[in-house]
Amino acid sequence: MFNEKFLEVIKHEGVVSIVTCGTDGAHVSNTWNSYLTVVEGNKILIPAAAMIKTEKNILENNIVKLTVGSHEVMGYRYMGTGFLLEGTAKFLREGEYFDMMKEKSSFLTRVLEVTVNSCKQTL
Repeated sequence: MFNEKFLEVIKHEGVVSIVTCGTDGAHVSNTWNSYLTVVEGNKILIPAAAMIKTEKNILENNIVKLTVGSHEVMGYRYMGTGFLLEGTAKFLREGEYFDMMKEKSSFLTRVLEVTVNSCKQTL
């Protein structure tokens, strides 16, 4: 699912935007590239401490979009590239992935699990 360019991007720091949509419209929350953990080929795990509105929206509509980028990775023509990811999400409060992520990020209260259906380079 994820190509080498995407995997290179998440090795460099950058901002990740997480877009959800509930009954009152779209909402954007942010995290860092370094917090993303790829598992099972098409899943991304993200530690969550707050993300209250994000969780509320996902309970109403589990479709999410994420943007990920880094100015340190070569894009199509110039330095800097980014990706648009689309998929579905849920929050984990227990289990193997929760325990694994808790070891990496002790601050988390939940883990956002995104199952990615599409990963497109945008720059």
